[in-house]
Amino acid sequence: MNKILQKEHFSEKVFKLVIEAPLIAKSRKAGHFVIVRVGEKGERMPLTIAAADPVKGTITLVVQEVGLSSTRLCELNVGDYITDVVGPLGKATHIENFGTVVCAGGGVGVAPMLPIVQALKAAGNRVITVLAGRTKELIILEKEMRESSDEVIIMTDDGSYGQKGLVTEGVEAVIKREKVDKCFAIGPAIMMKFVCLLTKKYDIPTDVSLNTIMVDGTGMCGACRITVGGKTKFVWVDGPEFDGHQVDFDEMLKRMGAFKDIERGEIHKLDTKPATCEAEQAASGRNAEWREALRKSMKPKERVAIPRVKMNELDPEYRSHSRKEEVNLGLSEEQALTEAKRCLDCANPSCMEGCPVGIDIPGFVKNIERGEFLEAARTLKKTSALPAVCGRVCPQEKQCESKCIHLKMGHEAVAIGYLERFAADYERESGQISVPEIAAKNGIKIAVVGSGPAGLSFAGDMAKMGYDVTVFEALHEIGGVLKYGIPEFRLPNKIVDVEIENLSKMGVTFVKDCIVGKTISVEDLESEGFKGIFVASGAGLPNFMNIPGENSINIMSSNEYLTRVNLMDAASEDADTPVTFGKRVAVIGGGNTAMDSVRTARRLGAEKAMIIYRRSEAEMPARLEEVKHAKEEGVEFLTLHNPIEYIADEKGRVKQVVLQKMELGEPDASGRRSPVAIPGATVTLDIDMAIVSVGVSPNPIVPNSIPGLELGRKGTIAVNDDMQSSIPTIYAGGDIVRGGATVILAMGDGRRAAAAMDRQLRQA
Repeated sequence: MNKILQKEHFSEKVFKLVIEAPLIAKSRKAGHFVIVRVGEKGERMPLTIAAADPVKGTITLVVQEVGLSSTRLCELNVGDYITDVVGPLGKATHIENFGTVVCAGGGVGVAPMLPIVQALKAAGNRVITVLAGRTKELIILEKEMRESSDEVIIMTDDGSYGQKGLVTEGVEAVIKREKVDKCFAIGPAIMMKFVCLLTKKYDIPTDVSLNTIMVDGTGMCGACRITVGGKTKFVWVDGPEFDGHQVDFDEMLKRMGAFKDIERGEIHKLDTKPATCEAEQAASGRNAEWREALRKSMKPKERVAIPRVKMNELDPEYRSHSRKEEVNLGLSEEQALTEAKRCLDCANPSCMEGCPVGIDIPGFVKNIERGEFLEAARTLKKTSALPAVCGRVCPQEKQCESKCIHLKMGHEAVAIGYLERFAADYERESGQISVPEIAAKNGIKIAVVGSGPAGLSFAGDMAKMGYDVTVFEALHEIGGVLKYGIPEFRLPNKIVDVEIENLSKMGVTFVKDCIVGKTISVEDLESEGFKGIFVASGAGLPNFMNIPGENSINIMSSNEYLTRVNLMDAASEDADTPVTFGKRVAVIGGGNTAMDSVRTARRLGAEKAMIIYRRSEAEMPARLEEVKHAKEEGVEFLTLHNPIEYIADEKGRVKQVVLQKMELGEPDASGRRSPVAIPGATVTLDIDMAIVSVGVSPNPIVPNSIPGLELGRKGTIAVNDDMQSSIPTIYAGGDIVRGGATVILAMGDGRRAAAAMDRQLRQA
């Protein structure tokens, strides 16, 4: 992706974009073009490079809003990223000392004409430039043209600037007064046609640029074919510049109009999409006019009466055999708009009280209701570094949605999680991914240990505040538990990668394969000038039950199993990492990780995949949605049972598990009723694989490597309310502090730590 560094509004629909593209800038010559694509579904647009700065590594494009794709490009702002910028392509303009040269530029054609004018002047030519536009506002780059031309003539259709008339009149006036040796024309096809008809009459060689008819620009499609001198030519290889007197403009104009009807239909896609600039300028608080208008547009009773939307899902039988296809398919625009209407936009939104990261929930939901989907995403990203992740894996039913006013009224809560995912996905798929506003760099270096949700959330907040943030990750992939722990059918890697890429755009540096405490020490970091350290190394040490036979072959922790399948892709035929494909798989535990494990086993071919849990289903900590999905996919639930022994065959492979039947007693410290063994009640099941998912403990490598660091009873890092450890410059959060928690709680720790560390560093 290529970042937009500058944006200038030339006229109502014409913009100049300065784009970060160092390799293109280094190789570009006059006449070269690039292919630009906005969004994963966007078309490929050819745009001639108006200028390049090899030192700064930038290229300049001038774009006019004429259709869907160009409008989407023009809607991007400084700091946004263009999905693809490929080039430089095409042949460079042939430049020599022709003598006197007339350069005719019409509309945005003036932009690609500029480097040609500059090159012609540098080659010793007398350059007369004719700039044309319908009105004064459409005359662009006049100052730059005057700096490189011997004379500039301005022609406007309405006479509002320069001389009234067409570009051909300005060109012919020059031809009549002095000898012209060469002409270049760039602009609308019809303009180039008539310039060529004029110069042909005077026998003046004329070159035209035809990159506007290209689709691919790299020769893949052949759509750019034209007739030149009776022969078929391809703009991408033979051009984009040709002898204008030989071009069959009539044929070309017909080809250019081939998709006009489709384009007219496509442009209406913009009608339901947010006008980015307007959204940014509008007030966003509850008292904003648009918010008040929305509230008045429907009565609360009407909003409450709308039934909660149902998530679109893959078919259970199909998905139980599909390892990487996401089960939840997301909401359509229509569904999102309808669900957003259910929100009452409360004066005191209780939903926000349940959000660990403090998202402006009514703000982003109401933006969805008014169709400002990109603005909804921006609102989310003000407080959440991972909105697309949270929209998928956070237990909203126990947090924000559990506080929704609808519940008190006897109705289902607003589907906040579904809407969060919709907004984040919409932004990603649009290609118009925004980067939060970044404060001026303060030069202070901050280290983050671990790239899981706590570390990423902390890194994002610190980067926004101007710190120089480096994240050190022990694995070869960034994302921590988001990558190794959560299967792609629940959280696709591509979603995580986009969130990580967004942090990179914010200036966060990622270092892989670096184990703090082994590869480098905290002392090393401090000696390198890091003024603050946030430890978010997680809880990667799995717990076991310590029962007889637990070390038999084909008994593994959920951490190991999911890491093999998710991170190492062991289930793929071309992977070197092995994994067991069990047919009768028992997963011990009732949390989300247990659900991930058993559903993965089902996808890897398990004929019998079982959840074995010592409490009842009502006490299961897993999300209700995950339990529902597991049952739909054929997973069996054996509750109120607890393993007490594994039995192995003669080769040491597990073949049976002995289960103790349980009943519920009094509630324990967690509030859940304690399981109590029923004396003498056991059952033995045949299995060929067991996955133990009974919790995790902090990995001791990082805590044990820091002298003087105070630890908790279970090896966690002890912190105060600000997430500060016993060492003032070291903060910590996530599972290394909690011993095991949700993604959103870990992110909340990261945000809290960032705010506290910022206060400390500012006071120092």
